[in-house]
Amino acid sequence: MKKSINIFKMIATAAAVAFVVYSCKSDLAEADALLLEETPVQTVDDMFIVQTENGKIQMRAEAPLMERYERDTLSYELFPKGFFVYGYTDDGKLETEIQANNAKHLKFSDGRESWEAYGDVVVTNLIKQEVMETDTLYWDQKNEKIYTHCYVRMYSPDGFMQGYGMESDQRARNSIIYKPFNSYGIVVQDSTEVFLDSVNFIGPLQKK
Repeated sequence: MKKSINIFKMIATAAAVAFVVYSCKSDLAEADALLLEETPVQTVDDMFIVQTENGKIQMRAEAPLMERYERDTLSYELFPKGFFVYGYTDDGKLETEIQANNAKHLKFSDGRESWEAYGDVVVTNLIKQEVMETDTLYWDQKNEKIYTHCYVRMYSPDGFMQGYGMESDQRARNSIIYKPFNSYGIVVQDSTEVFLDSVNFIGPLQKK
């Protein structure tokens, strides 16, 4: 009788251990799945990318940190510590700067791509001396344009504009604000004023 009781105790103990082990395995599997969803498959510090055409630089991008994530239907990269893009003219002059607090680059399984920039987005056309500020900016790389539906401020030698919604080519040469309000223009300008491109200028400055 004592022997059969011991057997029952052993079976009960084994069942309890099996239940604990199964529960732990289930929890671990769930934890692993959650961590995989939140963990980047690749990280790059001090990212630097240069795009060239016929040996001439067209664009470069920089970021202190890039994180790449993989999903079933898409993969994407996050730039949580800032994102900077620089566009050049055909003769190699720096023309456009775009900077943002963070950005996201999405790649879909059907081949589509999307760029999004968030937080204190500043777009500067150095040649036209135009500065545009907004909170969110989208870059359609295929059609070579940038746009937003958010509030926009634009400063230029011709005056100040603000409104909601903006579209431009990716070099910010021809920006259009769709719903402007309370904007103003500078009517009179000094025709003798000489513009100096301090970014691309090479050579001695003239004495005043």
